[in-house]
Amino acid sequence: MNISEYKGICVFIEQRDGDIQNVSLELLGKAREMADKINEKVCGVLLGHNLTDKASQVLSSGADKVIVVDNEHLKNYRTEPYTQALFQIINDKKPEIFLIGATTIGRDLGPRISARLATGLTADCTKLDISENRELLMTRPAFGGNLMATIVCKKHRPQISTVRPGVMTRLEACKTQHEIQQGEIESFIVNFDTSKFKVKILETIKEDKKHVDITEAKILVSGGRGLGKTEGFDILKDLAQELNGEISGSRATVDAGWLDQSKQVGQTGKTVRPDLYLALGISGAIQHLAGMEESGFIIAINKDKEAPIFGVADLGIVGDINKIVPCLVEELKKIKISDKNQIC
Repeated sequence: MNISEYKGICVFIEQRDGDIQNVSLELLGKAREMADKINEKVCGVLLGHNLTDKASQVLSSGADKVIVVDNEHLKNYRTEPYTQALFQIINDKKPEIFLIGATTIGRDLGPRISARLATGLTADCTKLDISENRELLMTRPAFGGNLMATIVCKKHRPQISTVRPGVMTRLEACKTQHEIQQGEIESFIVNFDTSKFKVKILETIKEDKKHVDITEAKILVSGGRGLGKTEGFDILKDLAQELNGEISGSRATVDAGWLDQSKQVGQTGKTVRPDLYLALGISGAIQHLAGMEESGFIIAINKDKEAPIFGVADLGIVGDINKIVPCLVEELKKIKISDKNQIC
């Protein structure tokens, strides 16, 4: 393989029901940062049906170019059609780096792309960087999350990585309207081999309940094993309500059945980056820290003054959360009443 033939950074733009997923916009921001270091271009790859109007959003988020494949076979995600499309695009464009979000779709798609291209894949990355000799430095938890390993793919291209949602920062309107209009949008025709389409979507059933994605929350009130019992989340809910935040938790609370898995923060849960993260009764195992240490401001309350969580906390309180949190809730209520009276 002549790796010198490969140039630029490509990002798979994941969409669901026509809505571009935040993880793809986050990856565009990181791709833009790395591309500027090596003086290369960023290209977004958008697959779907009747989505050409979404290309401007990709351009405004850091891409120099958008490749659009508009085909009815790509309206809903299926492994084989999407794999064929990306395989043909990568073979034609030869990017040296290809980034995919580590979502349910990305975790299915990434390994198949890397296998057909006979190149490496580093999955579930939490950090990316690029070296002076253009090697992608892909960092992910290893050995059960007890250490972080940085992996390189020296001899094969493209270098492919799936990246967890929430660990990168998206660029907000980084280009002017004129620059967006000057960006290139290319329609790419894929020659599908439909004989290999073995899966059909008969029906799509969506969960009928209100679901708040904790990766989108600005304030998270997170509980751990230190709550001692499932009822402990009641006081956390009171605190979250006063702060207009959302509830989350550690793996221990999910394993105990106290909290739904969709609310889990950590290596085997979700990576979050809220403005404010309250870690209540959470010791701070490295697997949990990997999912929240990039939060804007971290407050930790724990009985154990030696708990690792205090090593990443901006403010730490040693004490019993079952005594401290109710007092905190009452003080917040008093502040709200005082503010309301001043307004009146």
